Amino acid sequence: MDLNQIEKEAISDIRLASDKQQLADVEIRYLGRKGFLTAVLRGLGGLDPQKRKETGKSANLLKIKIEKLISEKANEISGLKKVDMIDVTMPGKDFEFGHLHPVTIIYEKLFEAAKPLGFSVVTGPEIETVWYNFDALNTPKDHPSRDVTDTFYFEDGKILRCHTSPVQVRYMEENKPPIRILAPGRVYRRDSDATHTPMFHQLEGLLVDENVKMSDLKGTLEYLVKAIFGEDRKIRLRPHHFPFTEPSVEVDVSCDLCGGKGCKSCKNEGWLEILGAGMVHPNVLRNSGINPEKYQGFAFGLGVERIAMLKYGVDDLRAFYDNDLRFTEQF
Repeated sequence: MDLNQIEKEAISDIRLASDKQQLADVEIRYLGRKGFLTAVLRGLGGLDPQKRKETGKSANLLKIKIEKLISEKANEISGLKKVDMIDVTMPGKDFEFGHLHPVTIIYEKLFEAAKPLGFSVVTGPEIETVWYNFDALNTPKDHPSRDVTDTFYFEDGKILRCHTSPVQVRYMEENKPPIRILAPGRVYRRDSDATHTPMFHQLEGLLVDENVKMSDLKGTLEYLVKAIFGEDRKIRLRPHHFPFTEPSVEVDVSCDLCGGKGCKSCKNEGWLEILGAGMVHPNVLRNSGINPEKYQGFAFGLGVERIAMLKYGVDDLRAFYDNDLRFTEQF
């Protein structure tokens, strides 16, 4: 049998093979130890040099072609087998729906609560300049937050923002009062334990207008806290210091477990710290191109994970980043 005839019959036999066994028989018939093509290759020694060279080349090319056709046919048969094995009468599998992450839930609750107050959501870059992250926010040159032990610095002098306050400055540069914005996003600090992580989420609020008072800040915060924690919760403002606000306050919420009477959860104080706030420092307004003699403002900033921990009773901040479905399914 010459090579042309072997090729023609091999192609036909491969095409007609309907299962793996038939295909295996075809492979043995042509490529096995006693196969047709194997016989041609073994007979090359009896040919003259020129004929042997030409026939050997053609025979090896044909062998490669047959092996490829057999491989393709095997894949085709395997695919047919898989289709044949599908039992359409079997009941379908239920799809498991995903769950919103608790951080996302808190964000959405805050956005929704602040919407009737006229706040809109704006974002900014996570890689910031020292000017927007510190200088424009009236942070002294010797402030501890500027140290490399507190903030992530790049070789070019830029940093990973340690709060979303730079978004406020950037927005005030481009927009004139009245201003009411929320600035959400990831922030970064060199800290890691049960209540701190190198990356976490913040939400900062800013309102700038004429005749803005401390009472406006308190009323806004009380409204937002009740929207998140419930109408029965109260807030408390304590004097504090932040470079970018004056006066500044720490804001506490009444303990849900003891109703403000004092328990182990709130360290017998009846209150839980939730955020920092204050009236925007005149220097910050001035650095942002706004006249502090005409306009005043208030700002507040909270850690979203902190709010989620208090609302849902989570005792370890790191649980939010473990990607454990058993944790997220609870929300």
